[in-house]
Amino acid sequence: MSMTLDLPTDRMIARIEGAVGWMIFNSPERRNAVSQEMWAAMPLILDRFEADPDVRVIVLRGAGGKAFVSGADISQFEEKRASADAVARYEEISDHASRRLAASPKPTIAMVDGWCIGGGVGIAVSCDLRIASDASRFGVPAARLGLGYGMEGVAKLMALVGPSHTKEIFFTARHFTAHEALGMGLVNRVVPQAELEFYVSEYCETIARNAPLTMRAVKVTVEELAKGSAHTDRARAAALVRACFDSQDYIEGRRAFMEKRAPVFKGR
Repeated sequence: MSMTLDLPTDRMIARIEGAVGWMIFNSPERRNAVSQEMWAAMPLILDRFEADPDVRVIVLRGAGGKAFVSGADISQFEEKRASADAVARYEEISDHASRRLAASPKPTIAMVDGWCIGGGVGIAVSCDLRIASDASRFGVPAARLGLGYGMEGVAKLMALVGPSHTKEIFFTARHFTAHEALGMGLVNRVVPQAELEFYVSEYCETIARNAPLTMRAVKVTVEELAKGSAHTDRARAAALVRACFDSQDYIEGRRAFMEKRAPVFKGR
């Protein structure tokens, strides 16, 4: 069953297909450059997907077959980012969307096909996993535009690729191939372009069959561990682990194992 959600902008598409919520950047004439309206729609889409217990995985992708997201919509800079106040408002909206994506309790996948540049890299690294076609290209052109890049965004990238690769990405401002991105740890998998959609769909089916509460607990535990020992909220992670053992899904998992059948998890 497929269902398309109503949104305040047609530059974003939100569609639920089975266990997958698809968030689609829909501005192919601009290679899916993200406008302020698109940033603002992202938390609304996440709210809808997260409220639906049948949605087990959230996938972000770009429309048009040439780009995931090619960065911010430069055409809006004069209007939306011309003054300090306007810049602050724009960054408030975009930062909220990125944080909201990173904090989603459900597994998120960036399905990258084509250009993933600037803000596109920021969106991709805010997802849990990144699966790219071999035709994809990655880069952060901040040094070519004279932009300052906030510490939070640098930290997310550095957590994936390490300090040296982070400096290389910013210092050169060049485009990296999908296989270079894989070598740096920026993406999890690279597959032939013709196989990307099928591969991601199969990947989503694998994830959707697993226990939502377990994945939620692991996601939070990884998030807490990444903060460093001085800031780790062990109680938060432990509570989610206890919730797994107290759940009906744990009973179902044990029974399915004993009965030699596939478990059917409900997320409760």
